[in-house]
Amino acid sequence: MKNYFILIMSIFCISITSCKNETNDPQATLSKFFDAMAKKNITAARKLCTEESKSMLDMMEMGMKMDTSKTETNKYDKNKVEFGEAKIEGDKATINVKPKEGGESLNFYLKKEKKEWKVAFDKNSMMEMGMDKMKNDGIENADSIAKSMDEMKDMDINEIKKMDMDSLREGLRESLKKLDSAKRLLKK
Repeated sequence: MKNYFILIMSIFCISITSCKNETNDPQATLSKFFDAMAKKNITAARKLCTEESKSMLDMMEMGMKMDTSKTETNKYDKNKVEFGEAKIEGDKATINVKPKEGGESLNFYLKKEKKEWKVAFDKNSMMEMGMDKMKNDGIENADSIAKSMDEMKDMDINEIKKMDMDSLREGLRESLKKLDSAKRLLKK
């Protein structure tokens, strides 16, 4: 009986040390996400994304169903991009992805949910990607727009209602202009 216990414990220890848990590797998660998106497999992509990413993936799925070209999924072809090293800060990670044949790189964000790395493909993460792009392209006021967005994100509705509406409207108009500019740059 003692020998069986030792044998079972040995097999258990070997299996634990020999298997790499890819859910604890942000690069492996992002790589699988790219595979799923390249195949237009939104179901698989959802499993690799944060809970907050559901609405963005729903929109992507609708767009993919309407778009018969491969341009949207070509940008997720792993053979055409290089993944940078994951920069991990607590439960968040950033991985720079750059096209191999020129073009501009983008930072992809990941978060830990239930001890697993998940791609953050939600509105806030998309905004961060756009802001990073604006900063890299030297667009003025990118830092102030990002700061304003961060401040408003943490406000509750009553605080927003107390704000001067004219200045809020003007700030939103300016922000929308900058976001449109960033959107055009991201499409290039």
